[in-house]
Amino acid sequence: MRILITGGAGCLGSNLVEHWLPRGHEILVLDNFATGKREVVPPVPGLTVREGSVADARLVDDCFSRFRPEVVIHAAAAYKDPDDWLEDSNTNVIGSIVVARSAQAFKVKRLVNFQTALCYGRPQQLPIPESHPTAPFTSYGITKTAGEQFMLLSGVPTLSLRIANVTGPRLAIGPIPTFYKRLRAGQSCFCSDTSRDFLDMADFLDFMDRAITENAASGIYNLSTGEAHAIKEIFDLVAEHLGLGVIEVPVVPPAADDVPVVSLDPGAALEVFGWRAGVGFADTIRRQLAWYDHYGVSDVFSHLKASGQDQ
Repeated sequence: MRILITGGAGCLGSNLVEHWLPRGHEILVLDNFATGKREVVPPVPGLTVREGSVADARLVDDCFSRFRPEVVIHAAAAYKDPDDWLEDSNTNVIGSIVVARSAQAFKVKRLVNFQTALCYGRPQQLPIPESHPTAPFTSYGITKTAGEQFMLLSGVPTLSLRIANVTGPRLAIGPIPTFYKRLRAGQSCFCSDTSRDFLDMADFLDFMDRAITENAASGIYNLSTGEAHAIKEIFDLVAEHLGLGVIEVPVVPPAADDVPVVSLDPGAALEVFGWRAGVGFADTIRRQLAWYDHYGVSDVFSHLKASGQDQ
């Protein structure tokens, strides 16, 4: 199968490359390397890498024309500066439109879009079903939600995944790498009084194998464990893993642009795809920490504005 992955040098995209190449798929990665790393998509048989923005219609059309993908995975996203509304809009909205239009023009069989769980805003019920209204209130959430709608409007068979916090190789966003990096350096931390749904990369990849099959369903699906765990639980697991014992840490109210609890209902994914998460929360976090032990932590990004506290 020929698979084009936008944002293929990012965490999710690069893990898909490593997972699918040995299975005989041909892959084209398009990435501007704003947050992705060049070294994770080295020159290897079966892999083509093009550098540039998904908002560059001429470049995207050329990728589609030359490669003729059967499946497109749209993982590209701008998120590292919550005040850069123009960049978020250019990548997450215009870029999604450009990719969707090329998928139309070149008759792609399947389009898989990665959407943020923040599209739901501050949830009215937990766990959050796909039928919950979208009410994003940050630049990242707003632009990703607009991009998703254009994908669904394209007429190309589209599967849009509203994804929990996926952990795995090269994770460089959120509390896990932040706590690991700071505690190893002997620096102070604080925990936001929030809870999130954490999904192991192995479970994510298992779903993605099902997502690209010929007769897989289209539409909107949550991809999650369905369980929310406090950020303080992660801090305690990191401290334990590093042999630091019990550490008292400030727990502060959620920031103005944060959501107290995000937990997605994965029931539809079980019913339609026969998929459910198999790795438990503690094992998910410990597997991530073991990876950092071996490979270290590089950049740490966040879609949230920095609070006044030292993180």
